[in-house]
Amino acid sequence: MIKVIIIISGILMAGLFLYSFKNKKPATDLPTIFDQNIVIKDIDGNPVDFKQFKGKKLLLVNVASKCGFTPQYEDLQKLSEKYKDKLTVIGLPCNQFKEQEPGTNAEIKEFCSLNYGVTFLITEKIDVKGENQHPVYQWLTNKSKNGLKDSSVKWNFQKYLLDEEGRLFDFYYSITKPLSESITNNL
Repeated sequence: MIKVIIIISGILMAGLFLYSFKNKKPATDLPTIFDQNIVIKDIDGNPVDFKQFKGKKLLLVNVASKCGFTPQYEDLQKLSEKYKDKLTVIGLPCNQFKEQEPGTNAEIKEFCSLNYGVTFLITEKIDVKGENQHPVYQWLTNKSKNGLKDSSVKWNFQKYLLDEEGRLFDFYYSITKPLSESITNNL
C-alpha cells in the first residue's frame, strides 16, 4: 500500500512540475525589446518605435515572397485581424534563404497587398542571421540579450512571440501555422 501511495505521489508531483513548466510565463525581470533602442524602418522607410506596441503581444515573422510558406501571409493577416486588440503582427522580409525575397521594398509591399491583402506592419528587408544580422534578430536569438533562450532562424516564416511587456515568450518554426493553437493559445 505504501508503494502505491509513493508511486501516486510521484506521478502527481511530476504532473504538477510538468504543468507549471509548460505554463511558465517569462519572469518580469527579463530584458524587453522596448529597452533595446532598436532602429528599424517600415516598408515605406518610416522609423518604427517598438515602444508603440507596449501592451500588446508581438509576433515577429521573417517573410519571403517566393517560398513554399509564402501562403502563410493569408493566415498572418487573419491572425492580425482576429486578435487586433491584443496582438501586433510584424513581417520582416529577408532574402537569406535561397534568395526567396529578391524584390525591392516597393515590390514586396505591392506583392503582399495584391496577393494577400496584407495590412499588418511590414518592415524594410533585413538580415536575420549572419554577419549583418539586424539588431532585432540579435536580440530575439541570443539568450544573453533576451534573457530567455538562444535560437537560430532556420527558414522563412519562423515566428517569435513577445508578451505585452516586450519580453520574448517563445518561438515557432516555419511549419507552425499562424492560426495554430500553439500560437493562439498564448494570445
